[in-house]
Amino acid sequence: MTQFCDSHVLITGAAHGLGRLMAIDAVGRKARVTLLDRDAEGLERACVELRQLGGDAQSFVVDLADRAALQAVCSRVQATRGEVDILVNNAGIVSGKTLLECSDEAIERTFQVNTLAHFWTVRAFLPGMLARGTGHIVTLASVAGLAGTSRLSDYCASKFAAVGFDESLRVELKRLGSPVRTTVVCPFFIDTGMFDGASTRFPWLLPILQPDYVVRRIMKAVEGNRSRLVLPRFILALPVARALPPWLFDVVLSVLGVNRSMDHFRGRH
Repeated sequence: MTQFCDSHVLITGAAHGLGRLMAIDAVGRKARVTLLDRDAEGLERACVELRQLGGDAQSFVVDLADRAALQAVCSRVQATRGEVDILVNNAGIVSGKTLLECSDEAIERTFQVNTLAHFWTVRAFLPGMLARGTGHIVTLASVAGLAGTSRLSDYCASKFAAVGFDESLRVELKRLGSPVRTTVVCPFFIDTGMFDGASTRFPWLLPILQPDYVVRRIMKAVEGNRSRLVLPRFILALPVARALPPWLFDVVLSVLGVNRSMDHFRGRH
């Protein structure tokens, strides 16, 4: 099992939403937490809250789309906070636009935050984990990394890449004989504001997930060294649907309302 007690947990995108809630949960488990985000005010509020709970928390303001800045912050974390035991790559952004509506800059930024930032943080902290023979890397992906849908071409592609990154990293670590573990999390829409306006046709089958519930499931999955967490359970049927001809697979997604789920997307403002 992965122990949070006395571990150093680093969480990206920790000023709001799941990142903040995971930090609160980790502190409750007696972990030291380091928070990364580009929202300086949000980070400060999160740190104050964590310290009021008796936690050891420190934040670093950084734009995860800036590779050089992120690498520099990772070095500062190691110098001032020590090596990371549990790395949670949680930060993510979404445009909610069609491919032709997205600007070149927006598409690049989606990949820089949702995918490439994972490479830079893991490359920074994995050597220390390998040297100590312990560690856990958590990748917050999405159901959008398992099935594509309209108005999410850049987001889906970045999350497919995140899922592939986790899978490749997992088998690399196994070939090395390393005990360092990985967990990839693939949830449906979560009610954090990030996907405000997104809808579901069958809430009893594909519910908009509550953040507290998702965090509990993530922490339990990490503790139990689960390789993959998919929420809700209905999504586990996706590999079976994948065996269908593409045209029929598209029909299934349309019947479920997935291809219209972003029609009224507003996002976080």
